[in-house]
Amino acid sequence: MTNIENDTPVEDGATEDTAAETPATETQDETAKLAEQLAALQQDLLYARAETQNVTRRKDKEIADAHAYAATKFARDILSVADNLGRALAALSDEQRADEGIKPLITGLEATERELLSVFERNGITRIAAIGLPLDPNQHQAMLEIPSDKEPGTIVQEMQAGYMMKDRLLRPAMVGVAKAAE
Repeated sequence: MTNIENDTPVEDGATEDTAAETPATETQDETAKLAEQLAALQQDLLYARAETQNVTRRKDKEIADAHAYAATKFARDILSVADNLGRALAALSDEQRADEGIKPLITGLEATERELLSVFERNGITRIAAIGLPLDPNQHQAMLEIPSDKEPGTIVQEMQAGYMMKDRLLRPAMVGVAKAAE
């Protein structure tokens, strides 16, 4: 066998070895490149799946929040109705409560208040506890300080009830807190 370029004799084994090594090396290189591409694509797939799960989780939470808190604005607005109903009942004197002429009206108002509070409860609307507790700025709004023998910062008066809807504040309780007596 002779080398075509320079007409020199070439050993038969040398040509075959070089020819055999070249395709094997190319095949290994190609295999390595394909393995790298496969690993990169698998990683991309994992990232895409993780992102899909995150988007699904976020959407599920948004939907759950929308269902849970859809009535928040309405609930805030209806709180004033509950306040006014409570004020009307509290304003009645003992003489008025004893008057047989308006007793049915009072009974109706009390039943309406009970039903309204029942609706609140069914919808996760709860009254915030205040009197005797330490002031919590996340739930209470201090309106005034009152000299008292109670520990300073303790709520001693509630001017307006506060309410939560599930874990969200609808309205803070407006309160008076104790301050050291002078």
